[in-house]
Amino acid sequence: MSTDHRVAVVTGAAQGFGRAISIGLARRGVDVVAVDLSASEETLKEVEAAGARGVGLEADVSDPETTGRLAALLDAEFGRCDILVNNAGIYPNKRFSDVDYDLWQRVLHINLDSQFLMAKAVVPLMARGGWGRIINITSNSVALPAPGLSHYMASKMGVIGFTRGLANDVGDSGITVNAVGPTASLTPGGKAHIDPEVIASLSTTQAIKRPGGPDDIVGTVLFLASEDSGWVTGQTIMADGGLARL
Repeated sequence: MSTDHRVAVVTGAAQGFGRAISIGLARRGVDVVAVDLSASEETLKEVEAAGARGVGLEADVSDPETTGRLAALLDAEFGRCDILVNNAGIYPNKRFSDVDYDLWQRVLHINLDSQFLMAKAVVPLMARGGWGRIINITSNSVALPAPGLSHYMASKMGVIGFTRGLANDVGDSGITVNAVGPTASLTPGGKAHIDPEVIASLSTTQAIKRPGGPDDIVGTVLFLASEDSGWVTGQTIMADGGLARL
């Protein structure tokens, strides 16, 4: 699954899935632009230790101004963009009765609008090179009875719809667009919002009976970022140990 000499943008790269994906790409020869609200210093150290080039961008990916900053950075530093992993997101668990309109908007803005904005930033660069891979992180919760997540599930189902629609629009430019749906996992974000006992309990109903972690979706992302996935687009893969079976 050759990805040598490519340039990737990974959002939410400072920790969790984003950090693991950034390191996985770097180990396969991909230079990484790590985008996060906070500094991605530890991620960048690992990227460079793997022999790839790492560049950090501290930015709010739900802010339209980030689009221009990112496009300018990519053009100046690399002159290209080949891979986008839209990973940034939030996971506030609240019953519908406690979800106000501000929270509803915030969740959709960060989890869904950001993916649109980041795609707008990189698609022209990908089209210019005639090759691109966009991987949007959704969630297996859209296929599960998960209370307290109506706002989150709406945003993540929107990611699936956006993935399918964007795949139609950019396929002729040599760009594929797919989504990956992890389960509730032992990431820093997961631990902050989900009782670890709940994660452990969920794992007992999976085909692979152990809690998931950041490294467990990396292989799926790497495949979708590679040459070998060139005939796969508009798809959603649940990388969740066999919990959601669609």
